[in-house]
Amino acid sequence: MVSVKDFKSEKIPMNNLWQVRTDKFTNEKEAIMRSGNVYQIANGYMGYRGTLDEFGPDELVGITLAGIFDRVGDSWREPVNAPNGGFTQVILDGHAFSARSTKIKKHSQQLNLENALFERETVYTSKGKNLTIKSSRFLSAANPNLGVIQFSVTCDKAEKVIIHTGIDFNIWDLNGPHLLKLAPKKRGGVLSVVSITNEAGKRVAVAEAIDSNLGKEAHKISSKKNLRVISLQAEAGKTYTFQKFFAVFTDNDFVKSPGEAAARTVREAKSLGYDACLARHNAEWAKKWASCDVKIDGDDEAQLALRFSIFQLLIVAPVNGSSNSIPARALSGQVYKGAIFWDTEMFMFPFFLHTYPEKAVELMRYRIKTLNGARRKAQTESVGFRGAFYAWESQETGDDACTYFNIGDPVTGRNLRTHFRDKQVHISGDIAIAMWEYFKLTGDDSLLLEGGAEVILECARFYFSYAYFNENKNRYEILDVIGPDEYHERVNNNAFTSQVVKATFEIANATVAYLKRKHPAKLAALLKKISIADELPQFIEAEKLLYVPQPDKKTGIIEQFDDYFRLEDTSLEAVKARKIHPNEYLGGGQGVAVQTRVIKQADVVMMLNLFKNRFSQTVKKANWKYYEPRTEHGSSLSACAYAMVAAEFGKLDFAYDYFLKTAKIDLEAKYKVYVGTIFMGGSHPAANGGAWMTAVFGFGGVQADEGQVVINPRLPKKWRKLEFNLIHRGDQFAIKILKNAVEISACANNRLKHKFVVSGKTQFIAPGSRLIL
Repeated sequence: MVSVKDFKSEKIPMNNLWQVRTDKFTNEKEAIMRSGNVYQIANGYMGYRGTLDEFGPDELVGITLAGIFDRVGDSWREPVNAPNGGFTQVILDGHAFSARSTKIKKHSQQLNLENALFERETVYTSKGKNLTIKSSRFLSAANPNLGVIQFSVTCDKAEKVIIHTGIDFNIWDLNGPHLLKLAPKKRGGVLSVVSITNEAGKRVAVAEAIDSNLGKEAHKISSKKNLRVISLQAEAGKTYTFQKFFAVFTDNDFVKSPGEAAARTVREAKSLGYDACLARHNAEWAKKWASCDVKIDGDDEAQLALRFSIFQLLIVAPVNGSSNSIPARALSGQVYKGAIFWDTEMFMFPFFLHTYPEKAVELMRYRIKTLNGARRKAQTESVGFRGAFYAWESQETGDDACTYFNIGDPVTGRNLRTHFRDKQVHISGDIAIAMWEYFKLTGDDSLLLEGGAEVILECARFYFSYAYFNENKNRYEILDVIGPDEYHERVNNNAFTSQVVKATFEIANATVAYLKRKHPAKLAALLKKISIADELPQFIEAEKLLYVPQPDKKTGIIEQFDDYFRLEDTSLEAVKARKIHPNEYLGGGQGVAVQTRVIKQADVVMMLNLFKNRFSQTVKKANWKYYEPRTEHGSSLSACAYAMVAAEFGKLDFAYDYFLKTAKIDLEAKYKVYVGTIFMGGSHPAANGGAWMTAVFGFGGVQADEGQVVINPRLPKKWRKLEFNLIHRGDQFAIKILKNAVEISACANNRLKHKFVVSGKTQFIAPGSRLIL
């Protein structure tokens, strides 16, 4: 399996730190699954797993579409995989060559991070002949519906070679089939497959065209493939090349005919040609990296891992105008139902907010679009809830895709009742916090006026309806919840959740105050629209009287939830020794961690990281030391929180180790494949966001608010320099952090003078100027 260690041992020079590469092919299905994640490409509209041209559903080929979902029977709803317009297979001596069934003499594949270009070269050997296949492919960043492939074949001896290329509509689904009435056809030079989804009858169409001078071709439909068959008498050592163009359109594209739109797109792309399509694609990627790259001097391992993490975020950033969001497993497949979790707002959103705010807008517009789904959930989860209770697993409508029996027991095969759906109430506050952060850091209130303010007020409304007023203690409490630590369910006064709820009331009150001052007419219209004016005093009262667990006066430790300290205090190793199956879930009703203080992931420490300015360094250090040994890190979200807090109080060696663990999670593929009976494979964009946050917020020490940017650097030992870009209040800055200095360069096009506080020293930097502190 490819890993960062592979690259390190090969001593790849600095100019190859834009490339992930392997010279091995492993035939095991799990290795193929993991490799498909590592080498995937995407463009926000669709993702194409990093599989080989000749592969099919058995090798987990998937072209996963953003924002279109389907359900079959009682199975989980999941995103739709489109027919594979990139399929090509070569036949020699009557044998269809495949990396899984043909002897390989040499193989390499690589992912170019600069432009999301996947390349492979395989030399097959059979009956004394060597056949070389080379291909490159990209999903256009300039035209999100378009995929482009260049394919070549070379035989070392003169032989008849047959090429099958076209659309494979034998689709890999976890819970399908999702596409019905698959209709293959050929019209002119264009192949197509048009279909409809099982549940909603949405049309999904794929078209394909090729640019080839290899001779005549025949048309063939067989084995769920719509193919063109090219026969050529290959000369020894001569390379034969053609280009493929495929397009995917659905009813979500709001076109009259997805099939005609797809056909038109591939004809236009063919007319432009491969090189022109690639040039347009490369130009878009150059813009992305110009503002989003982070450079580390002195640590190639960290540089490649971090750049790969940033790449993973950029390839799944939603298409402008789509109001889509980023699923917890990105576009790497149908895992986790293609659903959007709290991961997006808490771990991915900060990267886009600080470097690529137009994508941050799309993430927030998705939550505005799905507000009615959150309202429906609040009304149906329990009698008396009002406002917006956002889905734990959200799809296109915002209705919750999370089931009550969400995990299977690998021992008994029975489904376990979990309370992810109905008790992880912090999700609404996570969204409100992100919505307000966008306004604070950009100064742009248009999102508030488009529906963001409505989201915030409805989240506060939900929390007030959920809160319990303890008359004896004259306080509101948040009872019967699950915090980020999912091993302990239905607990009272979880510190993270309660702090998020308090912040939501604060944000709701600040939103009303701002709109009253700046947009009084629009505030009045909003209050009337959702009939909430009479409830606003309740939010003010709740902000003051909501109980949030506080640090112990002697130890500084915050109890994670009521009676947490009464649980058995044993080690993580002891708890794991109690398992009787390696995939056993540690939480739920009877999990082996439930009656102990062992937790799944950062919870109190997550709160300390999210609300940095509310707690002292002493409190952060005390809680980090207490909770870290008791944390399993059973989630990819955990390590970065511990890394960032550790960086704050100077435990840099640990912070660095956990940074690498976060940044390398997909490169090294060291993650759980199963929890209980649930397949967990796929990429980890939240960890990718966590890697960026650890580098910039943790080691760079960056903390921005509406009035200033604070930088308190604490670089790891290996790092000589850290460089990154930052967008604040609509203006752009280039930051260089060295061991003994910080250099800030303001873009000449900036509009304002900005306040920076670097290691306690305050300076203002004007447009086009440079500051060294």
